Amino acid sequence: MAPDKKDKPSVVVKAYLALYNTLQFAGWTYVFVQFMQHFFVHGHSLDTLWSRVGQATFFFQMLAILEVVHAMAGIVPSNVMMTFLQVFGRSMIVAAAIEGTPTGQKSPGLPLAVFCWSLTEIFRYSYYVAHLLLPSVPSLLVWVRYTIFIPMYPCGFLGELLCSYWAQSYIRETGKWSVELPNRFNFSFSFYYFMWIMAICYLPLFPQMYLHMFAQRRKVLGRGTGHPKATKAH
Repeated sequence: MAPDKKDKPSVVVKAYLALYNTLQFAGWTYVFVQFMQHFFVHGHSLDTLWSRVGQATFFFQMLAILEVVHAMAGIVPSNVMMTFLQVFGRSMIVAAAIEGTPTGQKSPGLPLAVFCWSLTEIFRYSYYVAHLLLPSVPSLLVWVRYTIFIPMYPCGFLGELLCSYWAQSYIRETGKWSVELPNRFNFSFSFYYFMWIMAICYLPLFPQMYLHMFAQRRKVLGRGTGHPKATKAH
């Protein structure tokens, strides 16, 4: 993410953030292009989608864990807890529900999730790069960055829930990532129930995160015309 301009980041921090955001922009653009080619150029089915986009999606989503570190270190003005919830939630879906299970990779929610993730991130990271490297961010890019989440966030969340649901049967039947008694630590853990608890907990959190994004949108675009305000966006 990009730092607030008034924080005046050092040259090294600015260069690092520019590199990180450029890498993420390129990565999610690659995922989006591969997604579009998979369905609309080559006419392939859902069954082989993850084999085409999975490796890149997994890498760039896991790389996003650095954004929690950025917020904790104070080099970006993001809310630490909100950033953690967003990154952790999606990372769990990517790593556990999709990459970790063959059933998650066949979920009808997968194309919806990948499409929403990649398209949203293209505009989010391009905004951050422009914020760091340009004198001012083009107003159209500001508007798209703070508007595209309105349809994409709930659609992506639905895709994530579907992927999680489709993964449940495999996790339950195989006991993957679960720990059963007896063992030398006298400890048991059901990853199957953990996934259900995660899904249930994120349902009430979704409105809070969604409304938080609307609050950020009003802060940047204002309530009236939808044009960016004169102040710089985060």
